[in-house]
Amino acid sequence: MAHQTIENHREGAEVFTGHDLCMKKSIELLEELHLPRGLLPLNDLEEVGYNRSTGFVWLKQKKETTHNFKKISKNVWYAKEVTAFVEDKKMKRMTGVKAKELLIWITLTSMIIGDPEGKKITFNTPTGIGRTFPVSAFELEE
Repeated sequence: MAHQTIENHREGAEVFTGHDLCMKKSIELLEELHLPRGLLPLNDLEEVGYNRSTGFVWLKQKKETTHNFKKISKNVWYAKEVTAFVEDKKMKRMTGVKAKELLIWITLTSMIIGDPEGKKITFNTPTGIGRTFPVSAFELEE
């Protein structure tokens, strides 16, 4: 399903390939959207695409990966393809991202920085249940 969606948005999109360029472009995109630079810590990126007219973004990596956000002790799983519709301080209709809560993996469908000071980010599930964390927990680890 995600593959079909990417193909639907490829025409007119900016598409980048190669790990180093993709890492650079994914961080630039997060900065442009006023989202924390460490939000998408993906390994072995092969392709990043952004269709500005539809707001659709995709990131392809060689294999799925799990990342531990140490400041909040949370594991997040990223599929080989991560997609979302983006706008300022938001990623909506996300695919390919899950967070571990207790013993189960929960699908995440959106992330939004909604507070006026921009210090908190809320992650939502398909059922609308959300968890809020400090934005600082997702800054790029140098």
